[in-house]
Amino acid sequence: MMAHPVLLQKKYARIVDLYAKTKKIDLDRALDIFYHSNLYKMMRIGLGDIHCMSDGYLVDELSIEVNK
Repeated sequence: MMAHPVLLQKKYARIVDLYAKTKKIDLDRALDIFYHSNLYKMMRIGLGDIHCMSDGYLVDELSIEVNK
């Protein structure tokens, strides 16, 4: 299922902001990490309704992906 593009953009912004705060990095770096992640690709194509997961869960998933 695809989310409305505006809602996805807001979700992306919240994830990037929370990731930056969690990792204590600047927003530009967090944005770069997010937009080059598999998580972003999955959200963009609507794979498995991943966009329905909480922001915190998605930040955790992003952290796991980055640490691999």
